[in-house]
Amino acid sequence: MTEESSSRPATLLAQAGHYEDAATGGVTPPIQPSVTFARDRDYALRLDGVSYARDRSPTFLPAEHVLARLEGGAQALLFASGMAAATAVFRCLAPGDHVVAPRVMYWALRDWLQRFCAQWGLELDLYATGDDADLARRVRPGRTRLVWVETPCNPTWEVTDIAAAAAVAHAAGARLAVDSTVATPLLTRPLELGADLVFHSATKYLNGHSDVVAGALVTRDADAHWRAIADQRANGGAILGPFEAWLLLRGMRTLDVRLRRACDNAMTVARHFAAHPEVEAVLYPGLQEHPGHAVAARQMSGGFGGMLSLLVRGDAARARAVAGKMQVFVRATSLGGVESLVEHRASIEGPGSPVPPNLLRMSIGIEDPADLVADIEQALG
Repeated sequence: MTEESSSRPATLLAQAGHYEDAATGGVTPPIQPSVTFARDRDYALRLDGVSYARDRSPTFLPAEHVLARLEGGAQALLFASGMAAATAVFRCLAPGDHVVAPRVMYWALRDWLQRFCAQWGLELDLYATGDDADLARRVRPGRTRLVWVETPCNPTWEVTDIAAAAAVAHAAGARLAVDSTVATPLLTRPLELGADLVFHSATKYLNGHSDVVAGALVTRDADAHWRAIADQRANGGAILGPFEAWLLLRGMRTLDVRLRRACDNAMTVARHFAAHPEVEAVLYPGLQEHPGHAVAARQMSGGFGGMLSLLVRGDAARARAVAGKMQVFVRATSLGGVESLVEHRASIEGPGSPVPPNLLRMSIGIEDPADLVADIEQALG
């Protein structure tokens, strides 16, 4: 097998980086639960850099290796959760630094970020999500240190032009970090478009089975900022357990087939309900009428993701009633699993949420698409 063929995403994922256990020849990476690792008589470590699991664990390494290769990055780090990974990036900034982030983004991170910036002395500007010109206006040359982009953006699925954002950030002397949780490395590779960091809530599509909480970061360069992030993980104890790391890699091995089915199903659902009399709008970048479709088509390859939202006709009570009638969709938080989920986001986010009250967020799974369409139809009826 050539290096080129073994680097193709589907092959890389299915074979866990062509893994073969050095001791046994096993094709599945083992779980190493040990916290500490012995040195030889000369005090040398048997595995470079692995002495204590809070800094590094052999169970992390296969998943980190595969993820770094998928993204085309220098290194990857796993964290105990998506929030642990994302907050590590911001904790490495200094008081007085200026940060730009989207107004609509993962709600828990936005809520934390606003409080952290106030406490830590960071200046925060929120740009109109999906408005590249507004993003550029918010960036302050010589002052902005980090631009955070989420694309497609949860839960209204606006699309940000990553290459344009990278050009603006770098011209100002800032780094660009991209939350690519929904796109995954199979649909978008932000580092190739100019990003410095890629973030994933690995709980979602990377794991794909709703049984692991994890986060991940990938860097283009293993520079001083990256080393500071690694210190944040170690010193803050934000590490993934060995069993969770093993489950994450097991989920990643089927990412290609899961994601492609979810993309196909999402497109089927989006097209079916785009002109439905009980639906005000379908928010999905794969539809040509979506305002970000042209950018999505340019920077997403192989599909437009498995996430969409319906704006049902009526108010919040009507939207909740529709969700309540669903029998195939599960009413639950999270996304990216094999099962389809529906959620009334405004209820979950509470007062102050920028989400329309009639919005239902849908994570489209890998079920038969006819069952998904029929379930939404009967709930709307």
